[in-house]
Amino acid sequence: MIYKVSYVVQSGEYPGSIKNEDEEPKVGARVMIGPIECEILEVHQIMPPRGDFTFLHVTVVPVERLTTEED
Repeated sequence: MIYKVSYVVQSGEYPGSIKNEDEEPKVGARVMIGPIECEILEVHQIMPPRGDFTFLHVTVVPVERLTTEED
């Protein structure tokens, strides 16, 4: 299965990305969006799978923002 993933950065201060992934993104996992490490907050299926492809929308937050908010 190939996951076509639309990543959206929650704060809007960084551009998102569209990537093909071999593994399904999971809430709490970390992913690189360009040079920025992000944590996954939400995963939503955009449409039912088609053949070997699944289309997902993923909301992420930069890890640096998480550590700043915890301080």
